[in-house]
Amino acid sequence: MRENIVKLEYGNKQIYLVKTAHVSKESINDVSECIDEVDPDSICIELDAQRYQRLQNPEEWRNTDIVKVIKDKQVGFLMVNVILSSFQRRMAKTLGSSSGGEMMEGIRLAKERNKQLVLADRPIKTTFSRIWAKLGTSEKFKLLNGIISSIFDDEEISEEDLAQLKETDALEAALAEVSKEFPTVKQVLVDERDMYLAQKIKTAPGEKIVAIIGAAHALGISRHLNEDIDTNELEIVEKKKSFASYIKYMIPLAIILLIGITIYKNRDLGLSQIKSWIIWNGGLSALGTLLALGHPLSILTAFVMSPITSLNPLLASGWFAGIVEASIRKPKVRDFEDIYEDTSSIKGFWKNRVTRTLMVVIFANLFSSIGTLISGIDIVRRFIESF
Repeated sequence: MRENIVKLEYGNKQIYLVKTAHVSKESINDVSECIDEVDPDSICIELDAQRYQRLQNPEEWRNTDIVKVIKDKQVGFLMVNVILSSFQRRMAKTLGSSSGGEMMEGIRLAKERNKQLVLADRPIKTTFSRIWAKLGTSEKFKLLNGIISSIFDDEEISEEDLAQLKETDALEAALAEVSKEFPTVKQVLVDERDMYLAQKIKTAPGEKIVAIIGAAHALGISRHLNEDIDTNELEIVEKKKSFASYIKYMIPLAIILLIGITIYKNRDLGLSQIKSWIIWNGGLSALGTLLALGHPLSILTAFVMSPITSLNPLLASGWFAGIVEASIRKPKVRDFEDIYEDTSSIKGFWKNRVTRTLMVVIFANLFSSIGTLISGIDIVRRFIESF
């Protein structure tokens, strides 16, 4: 038995954890050799239904409805998915392997030998949602900054780094760094999934089970194997009712109230407040759309809608600008086919119509928020002047 395979016992079950690096050729060999030797009743893989379908149907991207993604408020989720998938594919290409190759090998052997295939991981969307819900405002900004920085990081990877990527110790060291910077991320992304995977693996049909997992999950799965874990609890996304969640309703009401009082006391000063609101909100949202290289009509839409949507917490100018962008410059089949290759470079994010549309939404909303802050301060200043 290879050193990357850990044997565990749970009741009358024998469980074999195949520790893999998701971009390593050696991991594919570990999977096939373990299944050959063990001849399991069930094969568990570290995938959920969504990722399984995407792995099975890589052309699924062609059917993505960008307008629906925007309307469903899934732009951020899709963009993060694209970035992470692009990074993993680049690493796999550098290592001369295929991203998810070890999972594909497990799926192939399960079908070929008529074994029970178990999708043992928690839905990725739930994991991302739980991370976002648990992060504080400062942590969210810090995490977003880290993701953006990773896009612009074009540092070459050394041979030593490539060798370490295949080692369990390197993965655990990386996760240790994450836990220092973002303990909440590590808790949800790793610790909770260790528990979820442990429960799914030990309840898989049969007495002999092979589980194909990322190397960093092996220790946690071993630790939680004998615990009774409620996976339903780990799928709940709690929405925190923090003070910040009320501010988005309080600010528009305060703006409207201040402008109303100012107009009552000094009509000209009140009208100048409205002008400031329109210029700063619309102008900056339009600037954000321009920086995303949006179509002129998308830029105009951002300018017109931002002063209106900034007064309604349930709407966002980026949604309207993004829908216009997607309608005028409809992503083509080739854009979906090339999305991971294009996002391997900075220029590619603006070249690809899919990611450019996503950036129109993100940039328009971000700059609109900045416009709200600046114009809000200006409105307060003019309100004070009215007395």
